[in-house]
Amino acid sequence: MSQPADPGQQPGSVAGVCLLIALSGVLPAAPLLVAANRDEFYGRPAEVMTVLRERGPRVLGGRDAVAGGTWLAVNSRGLVAGLTNQPSAGGRDDTRRSRGELPLAFAAYPDAATAVTRVCAGLDPSDYNPCWLLVGDRHALFSVDMTGGHHPVVRQLPPGTYVLENVPLPDDSAKARQVAGMVTAGITRANELGGASGTDAAEQALAAVLRDHRPAAGPPEPTASAAGRVRPAELSAACVHTASYETRSAMIVRVGATGRPQVRVADGPPCQAPFEDATALWTAPGRIPLRQCEDRRHPTRLTQH
Repeated sequence: MSQPADPGQQPGSVAGVCLLIALSGVLPAAPLLVAANRDEFYGRPAEVMTVLRERGPRVLGGRDAVAGGTWLAVNSRGLVAGLTNQPSAGGRDDTRRSRGELPLAFAAYPDAATAVTRVCAGLDPSDYNPCWLLVGDRHALFSVDMTGGHHPVVRQLPPGTYVLENVPLPDDSAKARQVAGMVTAGITRANELGGASGTDAAEQALAAVLRDHRPAAGPPEPTASAAGRVRPAELSAACVHTASYETRSAMIVRVGATGRPQVRVADGPPCQAPFEDATALWTAPGRIPLRQCEDRRHPTRLTQH
């Protein structure tokens, strides 16, 4: 997803997630729980959920119709890979490779540790526009920094709750703090319930976070590009709405102790569009887009072609 340097301008940019939340080793019944909002311009089309790779392992995710990549990919073995972009005052450099290739590259492997070792060995961040990724499964979670130099910076993260937006993971932004506080409150309730009920409650709490419109408290903050630009207040909310740009879709992925992940998607702002179960795509034949994520002013119906 592309976060604009100025919401009124539309630089060329590949799609990616503007908000990525990962709970790793927090819930016993769901070793990995991921929630994400994709923010994008109204006019940029995408498939909100489809089969990106049919086998070896099967991979599900959205597809950007302009650049052809994905912002978040999940495979049948339980690996999830998602990215957020580093905002740039000059927009996307079209001479570089698409960042949307990266989640697919990681999702081709059966587990996160193997994926990070093998994919990162052949990556040069200077070949791509800058971004950050989270790559995880039911056993481990890794951050991958692709914003500088000629080698990715990889860090294995201890169990915990992580909020990645359009700033580096170690940085402390007002948006990340606000989202983390809402997640913590919801997970506290989920842990009190425990078991499957607790995991369901955690998913509901994450869905509520993804719908939240409140701008982050505090003074305006500069963008991660450090170009002296201040991020507009409306972009600091979890669910973004501007005249030309908004949260276009959302996804929640539950990776249990065994079995295929459960995948739920909202085709539209999660404050308006319901989360629908896409888990059937693990066994559906061929490439089956759930629906096209077009301009919300011309919505399409949920269909399987």
